[in-house]
Amino acid sequence: MTDSPARPAPLADPHLVYDPLAGDGPKDVVVLGSTGSIGTQAIDLVLRNPGRFRVTALSANGGRVALLAEQAHRLRVRTVAVAREDVVPALREALAAAYGPGEPLPEILAGPKAATELAASDCHTVLNGITGSIGLAPTLAALEAGRTLALANKESLIVGGPLVTALAKPGQIIPVDSEHAALFQALAAGTRAEVRKLVVTASGGPFRGRTKADFAEVTVEDALAHPTWAMGPVITVNSATLVNKGLEVIEAHLLYDIPFDRIEVVVHPQSYVHSMVEFTDGSTIAQATPPDMRGPIAIGLGWPERVPDAAPAFDWSKASTWEFFPLDDDAFPSVNLARHVGQLAGTAPAVFNAANEECVEAFLNGALPFNGIMETVTRVVEEHGTPGTGTSLTVSDVLEAETWARTRAREITATTATAEARA
Repeated sequence: MTDSPARPAPLADPHLVYDPLAGDGPKDVVVLGSTGSIGTQAIDLVLRNPGRFRVTALSANGGRVALLAEQAHRLRVRTVAVAREDVVPALREALAAAYGPGEPLPEILAGPKAATELAASDCHTVLNGITGSIGLAPTLAALEAGRTLALANKESLIVGGPLVTALAKPGQIIPVDSEHAALFQALAAGTRAEVRKLVVTASGGPFRGRTKADFAEVTVEDALAHPTWAMGPVITVNSATLVNKGLEVIEAHLLYDIPFDRIEVVVHPQSYVHSMVEFTDGSTIAQATPPDMRGPIAIGLGWPERVPDAAPAFDWSKASTWEFFPLDDDAFPSVNLARHVGQLAGTAPAVFNAANEECVEAFLNGALPFNGIMETVTRVVEEHGTPGTGTSLTVSDVLEAETWARTRAREITATTATAEARA
């Protein structure tokens, strides 16, 4: 069975390799979000594989300048970039302390467009490990410049939608999320026409098995106590609400061009199976490793080659139990809401994501209860209604929709807090 030539190739297709700058030496890599969870693990992988990868530039928000300077020195990068211009003096001091006398310091870029400039710089692969929709501009810049994009910033694909798909050439995007890297590898077992459905696994987060009524007393500490993964606070809260899984459903649809009704979410507490592909003959191919993001990062940076010993493997001499449960849609309505906004397309995913980012920040700051996150996001999405942009989406459309969603979410949050104070 073969794919119909009339259908476009998926953005992420393991059978297609986009590699216009292939050579015998190490791949030149730009790491965006280098001081975050993805960035630090990527750098660890690079340092253990100097013959395969060479980092030429780093970007970060600017909250950890000492770490950024240390990374720059260890990797001998040409350029470092920070989004916050106010930290440039501190960064210069940190670089001076990290580098020895007479060692040339790297160039410094600063400002909200610095990461975007790096994404278009001379390199083979751009690893976008930025958190949030601010990663959209660097994603578009990397694609337009013809770089291979190792994409950990799911939000840029979700809010950008057709903007990203219009720019990406077949095989140019390699997913780095553990679930999408798993689907990417499992899809190599058959042709596109042989795929029946995608099965995205979820750990269930810290509140697996709880009912919706149980969420009234959830604290920030409770929500940040993820049972499996060590991540930043925003992503950890998104995992507690399962908004993260909803975003991954939209991402899977955009990456692999599989309809939403053929993308299923199942709860797998052990997080050993990162996702699965069911084929038309009844076979299900699962990709499994112990929970460790260095494996997906290695796929993103190294494909079509695998990086030896990138991450730990299972010890099959020890007994283990792997469990799978259906998703409780009543307790976790975020996944179905994500399907809804994904089907609406246009600016709806941007509204969903922006409202959620505002609500998570409000929750972390004590301004919104945990169960208020999804209540507020749902209300913002409903008020936004059906977008009219469709496939004619522009960056301005996305930014305008995000601004409206963030403002409306803050308004609703403030009203909710006032009402609770009066009660």
